[in-house]
Amino acid sequence: MVSVPLTRSVRVGYGLGSFCTGTFATVPGLLLLYYMTNVLAVPPGLAGLAIFLPKAWDLVINTWVGRRSDRTVSKYGPRRPWLLAGAVALPPTFVLTFAGPPLRGEAAALYVGLCFFAAATAFALFEVPYKAMPAEMTDDYHEQSGLLSWRMGFLGLAILLSGSVAPAIANSHGDVGTVGGYRIMGMVIAGVLLVAMIGTFARTAKAPYIARVEAVPSTLREQLVAARSNRSFLLLLGLGCVQMLAAGTMLAGAPYFATYVLENPNAVTTLFVALVGPLVLTMSLWVRIARRYDKRGGMVLASSLFLVGGVALAFTPQFGALYAHICVVVVGIGYAGLQMLQYSMLADTLIADTLESGVRRTGVLTGLWTAAETVVFAFGAQMLAWMLALGGFVSSEPDHPVAQPQSAINAVLIGGSALPALLVSVAIVLTLRYDVTAERLAELRARAAGRTDRLESAADSG
Repeated sequence: MVSVPLTRSVRVGYGLGSFCTGTFATVPGLLLLYYMTNVLAVPPGLAGLAIFLPKAWDLVINTWVGRRSDRTVSKYGPRRPWLLAGAVALPPTFVLTFAGPPLRGEAAALYVGLCFFAAATAFALFEVPYKAMPAEMTDDYHEQSGLLSWRMGFLGLAILLSGSVAPAIANSHGDVGTVGGYRIMGMVIAGVLLVAMIGTFARTAKAPYIARVEAVPSTLREQLVAARSNRSFLLLLGLGCVQMLAAGTMLAGAPYFATYVLENPNAVTTLFVALVGPLVLTMSLWVRIARRYDKRGGMVLASSLFLVGGVALAFTPQFGALYAHICVVVVGIGYAGLQMLQYSMLADTLIADTLESGVRRTGVLTGLWTAAETVVFAFGAQMLAWMLALGGFVSSEPDHPVAQPQSAINAVLIGGSALPALLVSVAIVLTLRYDVTAERLAELRARAAGRTDRLESAADSG
């Protein structure tokens, strides 16, 4: 148990990193598919691949970064040098992704895909070590929730600002956005990423660090096998992936939902406020719920709210725009709980793994988690793209908009509401099987302490 409490400065410093993770997840997830189909005239199926394939690379790069950060030795600690590397590489590659080249169709898809590949690689340098840090700052079960409530508060603010400001900048020269608008947006968001990453690197310099037992030398394959044997980690990974798939599908569908269901492209901003506002306002509420009903009970409640709001959203054509925003608020309250509890439960699972295995695999497991999470989040956009293609969606340019067939509008409606709700129902089932509670962590600590005492007694007697 950590004897030195986490200071407000450290909590704020760590939370600043969420302006990077939240912004990078939100802006491409919200706008990149729409940017390609409605600005660069890329067919939806190909546009989805241009987003998904670079994120599939995370399965390799995130695990590599996690393993290397576990073994990094420096005066800045094992994680912080990687934060700095991400700060150097991510902003310029993000600018290039939305640079608006004089290309259209397949050529534009190739360009965007390559630039997004570079940006995803740079983001991994920051994200994997960043998510591994809480488990090395404190061992306290509820302190994890407290620390991560700050992170999630900053995350909610980042998503709220980026999700509302980025579309406004992109659409500043027209209702559906222009190449010039997206180019300016890319530069502004890159500046936000840079400030957030540098801020986290600087403000976590005095963060407590719990030295774990060094990871045993092993191949990547052996580490993957070890992770596969951890039932609690796999259950949490499964429910987290299903939740991220639902969120990725709904997020990618938001600009299409605003444009073709609400018939108001600028409504994407108000929909985002309705979704993310609860993320900022209800963090302390979800912390209290987790303390009273345990994190597993809180997760079931959060998933249920997301499910109910998503199903109700499918009836928007019958009840109108105000009804749609109310439904999104319900989804947002549930999404706030999912986000906060998911990462708090991950930190608990990493601590449990160290106590049981006796070796430090925090970076490796975090790398696997982050890779799977980002891949399935991007796959949400791919699923929506496939639905659009099946519905007959017609790609276009801002100067030559086209009327979409009703089948395409139906695909937008289902993909942005009922499908994410169905996915979250699977997460509820997996949550009920998750077993890392405060009681179990206490038992594992007692066993680990007992093993240490026996080893020390044996050494003294020898």
